[in-house]
Amino acid sequence: MCIKCARGITSSLLLCSFFLVGCHSSQSSQQVSSAPHPKGEPSPLGEDNLSFPWSRLRLPRYIIPLHYHLVLQPNLTTLRFTGSVQIQIDVQNNSNWVVLHSKGLQISKATILDHNFAHLTDQVLPVLHNPSHEQIGIFSPRVLSSGQKYFLYIEFGAEFAEGFYGFYKSTYKTSKGETRTLASTHFEPTSARMAFPCFDEPSFKANFSIQIRRSPQYISLSNMPIVKTVELHGGLLEDHFAPSVKMSTYLVAFVICDFKSVTVSIYAAPEKWEQTHYALEVAVKMLDFYEEYFNIPYPLPKQDLIAIPDFQSGAMENWGLTTYRETSLLYDPLTSSVSDKLWVTMVIGHELAHQWFGNLVTMKWWNDIWLNEGFARYMEFISAEEEYLLHTCFAAIGHDSLNSSRPISSPAENPTQIKEMFDTVSYEKGACVLHMLRHFLTDEVFQSGIVRYLRKYSFGNAQNQDLWDSLANVRLNGEHLDLTAIMNTWTLQKGIPLVTVTRKGPRLLLRQHRFLKTVLPSDPHFLWHIPLTYRTDTSSIIHRHLMTSTSDSIHIGEEASWVKINSDMTGYYVVHYEDDGWDVMAKLMRENHTALSYKDRTHLIHNAFQLVSAGHLSLNKAMDLIGYLQLEKHTVPLLEGLGYLEAFYNLIEKINELELTKDLGRYILHFFRAVIDQQTWSDSGSVSERRLRSEVLSLACHLDYPPCLERANQHFQEWLQSNGTLNLPTDVAETVYSVGAQHDHGWNSLLDTYKISLSEAQKNKILQALTSSRDTEKLQRLLQLGLEGKVIRSQDLSSLILMVARNPKGHYLAWNFVKKNWDELVEKLVFLGSFSIRHILIGTTGQFSSPDDLIEVNLQMSSYYQFMNLYYIIIIVIIW
Repeated sequence: MCIKCARGITSSLLLCSFFLVGCHSSQSSQQVSSAPHPKGEPSPLGEDNLSFPWSRLRLPRYIIPLHYHLVLQPNLTTLRFTGSVQIQIDVQNNSNWVVLHSKGLQISKATILDHNFAHLTDQVLPVLHNPSHEQIGIFSPRVLSSGQKYFLYIEFGAEFAEGFYGFYKSTYKTSKGETRTLASTHFEPTSARMAFPCFDEPSFKANFSIQIRRSPQYISLSNMPIVKTVELHGGLLEDHFAPSVKMSTYLVAFVICDFKSVTVSIYAAPEKWEQTHYALEVAVKMLDFYEEYFNIPYPLPKQDLIAIPDFQSGAMENWGLTTYRETSLLYDPLTSSVSDKLWVTMVIGHELAHQWFGNLVTMKWWNDIWLNEGFARYMEFISAEEEYLLHTCFAAIGHDSLNSSRPISSPAENPTQIKEMFDTVSYEKGACVLHMLRHFLTDEVFQSGIVRYLRKYSFGNAQNQDLWDSLANVRLNGEHLDLTAIMNTWTLQKGIPLVTVTRKGPRLLLRQHRFLKTVLPSDPHFLWHIPLTYRTDTSSIIHRHLMTSTSDSIHIGEEASWVKINSDMTGYYVVHYEDDGWDVMAKLMRENHTALSYKDRTHLIHNAFQLVSAGHLSLNKAMDLIGYLQLEKHTVPLLEGLGYLEAFYNLIEKINELELTKDLGRYILHFFRAVIDQQTWSDSGSVSERRLRSEVLSLACHLDYPPCLERANQHFQEWLQSNGTLNLPTDVAETVYSVGAQHDHGWNSLLDTYKISLSEAQKNKILQALTSSRDTEKLQRLLQLGLEGKVIRSQDLSSLILMVARNPKGHYLAWNFVKKNWDELVEKLVFLGSFSIRHILIGTTGQFSSPDDLIEVNLQMSSYYQFMNLYYIIIIVIIW
């Protein structure tokens, strides 16, 4: 029974003074309900006369959790779970109240025991709920004394959560079509409270002893190893896990399933265990690398990785039990491409880096989540392949050049605001700023500072300043650097600087201001301390200069014929060469492009087109710069230039300018024909060569290049004749499927294969191909299948909508589908503001480019008041 109580400031103050609680008054607008109590128990103490004792979103600090003893009994038939938790607490102020988090749990009993496990009262304690803050308050008639330790005991139950957060159900199908159920968790950032009552904030680190009851046909996994299994009445087994190290609640994890492991470390559905071998190889190498790099042994006795069939994000770094979407952990040599393999490598590298950055040392509060995610993203590249960091920084610049961006370290209080922190700024920009810092300080200084940081704050919490202090005592050209002052300009203000360069004889004149793709009044308050690097043709030395004012100058000498600012793009800033500066760069690229590194060449191409989009440079200048690409041999700058041409083609194709579309298509084919004709339809070559092959052949067939279509059709017919048993070259499989999907028989055959495939990598390629159809009825059918969630899983719905939106025949179709099914989409994707909803809105409206489109989105989005921040992002994207 739920009783709503009106609570005023007066009654709260009376309770505070009478019971000596350390509390804050509540606003009368908040709703409080009391928990039902079991039959046969003494009635709770006058709960109708109690008022919820806390009004803030963050929990009070006078109760500190030390150790959780958690017992859970999930039922995979009824799809419910029951449990109990005994939390050892340290009381630091006299109080009658314990306030902690709970969301969607039915609390059946709450008691408090002293340090000798004696009950403080024989009566059932009142439990008040504050649903808007996801908190419960438990009242003790005896004062909990400061300096004493107690045990809080709570019994609870709930249904498995809908969606992908909390303690939720997942399913998979066997090759015989049988549906099997499992239960898994995903708690980051604020969903542990959906599985058990807890102090669900990152600074409340504690130890966890977990026991899970299960049927014999299942196994259970958690953060720590099983120390014993006990037989219970009724045929159940109870697994007892070793006590954990101190950690935050969002890192707790448990899974109940019938999976098998290829070793004791990697788990997957039984029929997919052969796809886990590569993950095992990567995980072992990554752990060895991180132990050496951080000079700190992995802190736990085991590390399990498990592929969960239903999983919204890519993976989750639960300490000792990392959970993954199947595409992020499973690698099938017969159907996974080199890009799939790289993705698995990077995701495992990211999650295992978290075992130190995030788990061993955790941010104090979610405003500094970048200390977790930015570091983990950066370590992906240090541990695996730094070449792809360029594209990570390009993505960050694209977001940061919009006025809707935010500082890396931003205020976040409620769960919705916290979830919004998991974005491009925390991950990509965070990684790029760390990359800039590492190269400016040197590898040795950076690494030693990181080790100091991890050692000092092990099993604790940290914030921005703690990192800067660990990296302090740095000098540049004999002068001490104020690292805090430098880095605050990158973490406490939003945006990215544009450095404008003008050559005046032997000197370079420099100016900085914020780089924006929208026309807004200039803001003089934006100023960065920019670690500039540059190189000229007179020396191979990379020079360093710290720019701390809006204008500056550097002496380079009369003899330098060219200068390249931001060497190898180690810095996070855009560079504009004024006057004839871009002409000098274009001439250098035509005559001697290898005088610059491939990273510098890629950086120039990216900067030029970014400046075009912001109105600082003419399109002709940018096209002149990439004119050299017919001479380019390295795949990274080649793909960068090709990517911009492809983007222009897609834009023109969507606005239905047929002749212009054909002309641009012919130009691209003519320009890159030599590269296209060099490609083989195989899986041979280096990672870069294979990625180039995949991208180039995909574009060639999309542009209806006859030799490409002929070869793709040949492969597709052979695949059809084999009833789908032929293994296509993995790097061109998606292109082959896409060409075959343009005909009814091919499209239907692909959909049939999608339904039965056990390879998520193959299914993703087929789904991409199915959404490339020019038949709008087929696209509509796919969207409906996605909404139903049976053939196409709900976790893939947002990706499906984006795939359809990228199709020139599907971008309005996808937008209309989102409008029509808005309420159902929100319900399916769990909560407003979720990552999936964000991607759907930006992905569909981001395909628009006309004033009419802007008016349409303006009218539609103004009614979705919950998404006002996102709404401004969308409008800016369309205007751009």
